[in-house]
Amino acid sequence: MNKIKIAVQKSGRLNEDSLKLLKDCGISIDNGKDQLKASSSNFPLEVLYLRNGDIPQYLRDGVVDIAIIGENVLIEKGTDIGIVEKLGFSKCRVSIAVPKEVEYKSIQDLNGMRIATSYPNTVLNYFKKFNVTADIHLINGSVEIAPNIGLADAICDIVSSGSTLFKNNLKEVEEMLTSEAVLAVSPNISEENQVILDKLQFRIQAVLKGRKSQYVLMNAPNDKVKSIIKLLPGMKSPTVLPLAIEGWSSIHTVVEKNSFWKVIDDLKASGAEGLLVIPIEKMVL
Repeated sequence: MNKIKIAVQKSGRLNEDSLKLLKDCGISIDNGKDQLKASSSNFPLEVLYLRNGDIPQYLRDGVVDIAIIGENVLIEKGTDIGIVEKLGFSKCRVSIAVPKEVEYKSIQDLNGMRIATSYPNTVLNYFKKFNVTADIHLINGSVEIAPNIGLADAICDIVSSGSTLFKNNLKEVEEMLTSEAVLAVSPNISEENQVILDKLQFRIQAVLKGRKSQYVLMNAPNDKVKSIIKLLPGMKSPTVLPLAIEGWSSIHTVVEKNSFWKVIDDLKASGAEGLLVIPIEKMVL
């Protein structure tokens, strides 16, 4: 049987979240310690563990068909590579940071500065928008230390919580872009493997929808059911079931996690009681 080849980061947080996504899609990966390649036992898929920065070239050359990779890496090295799904994890931003003692008013303050970064193309393209010129120092890893050792006046790097910047006496002054993990596809994927990708993407979408949603149950007097249903920002129509107690019903629906707390007070005020919220593993629509 034909197998689709997927690249994931060799190590790190993106690796862990990528493998968890595949596992949640029902795909078992038979990988041992320090293996660079592994196959699934129950899905036509083969995993290659690669350095994050090398993945765009592997996609471009058709060595792998798809990859789970940070969007920021594609912006830097793979603008010609298509994205078929945003995955919602490993979120970060690519930002400019300067020493805390530096007075910063606008991006024009970066003119003529020495910028240490692993994202030279991203920096240059961003600076072009504002007619800013700078001296780019390409560094792979430990970018934050560059100003402290006199190598650069500022840095450009990925930022999650900002704790690393704080520890190195830096402050974030320009957010150039936001990023998250994405499912990228090779421009050379075959028709046979496209069919497999469609099946995989169907599973991924079911998992992602489940992660964003929750199953909500509540009890309410029958004369309050219609007004409660109007408040629910969920699916097309909730399920309403009679309770053993006469004159009461149980209302079942699915809502997005971010929407539930916006209406909780209104639901209670409208007569909803005994609200129960349950996580959803997958949703197939």
